[in-house]
Amino acid sequence: MALTGKSAVVTGAAGGIGKGLSEVLLRNGAKVALLDVNESAGQSLMESLNQKHGTGSALFLKCDVESEEQLRAAFQKAVETFGGIDILCNNAGVMNETAWEKTVSINLMSVIRASYIALEHMSKLNGGRGGVIVQTASMAGLGPFPSCPVYTATKSGVVGFTRAMAVASEVSGYGIRFNALCPTFVQTEMITNISGKLGQFTHLTGMAVKLTEKLGILSVSEVAESLLELVTDETKNGEALMILTQGKAYMQFPSLSK
Repeated sequence: MALTGKSAVVTGAAGGIGKGLSEVLLRNGAKVALLDVNESAGQSLMESLNQKHGTGSALFLKCDVESEEQLRAAFQKAVETFGGIDILCNNAGVMNETAWEKTVSINLMSVIRASYIALEHMSKLNGGRGGVIVQTASMAGLGPFPSCPVYTATKSGVVGFTRAMAVASEVSGYGIRFNALCPTFVQTEMITNISGKLGQFTHLTGMAVKLTEKLGILSVSEVAESLLELVTDETKNGEALMILTQGKAYMQFPSLSK
């Protein structure tokens, strides 16, 4: 899929990885709807991106991904503005073992919710153009992070949902590919003050810090650039792309059909 003339929706777009994903998409010719709860940051980003890439290239829509009503309204506005949706980046996420139910709600339930709403607009069975949905998962979705078991559970769920939806889409004829980005630690707000986010597992802060030192910390741009191959390569469906400081690799999962 060439990105020129394509339209994308990015959740959690006002900062961190979401901002990086949006910038990469725009730089390669797509138009982007920026969804975020942070209105001031979102508006500011939209203005700077439109100055850089041309008026109308970016559209900010204030949206709480936990609200189906707000998500539906945002997707509808994106369709009306850009004429359709070709790409969804489900990126909004948090890490907070204290508020574990909210972590599940944002990291997993909202990914499912946004994916299903996107299907209504993107599926070829509904008159859509097809396309690709990329979820921002994590290395935690491929191997347990003991200091944040709920975060681990949500990202494992995102990887499982992505892989199942990839097959469901293929056999159903939706025309939509599903892939997941699985980076190690990334230089964003999420990894600042880790101990304050671990709740009852604060005593494992030292283990979390050692894991960070062992795996290293990626820049946002390293993660964002990895999005391109999952979007543009039409052969990529049901993939979990592991992104490490040493390089990238696609996860090999056991096949249930063998």
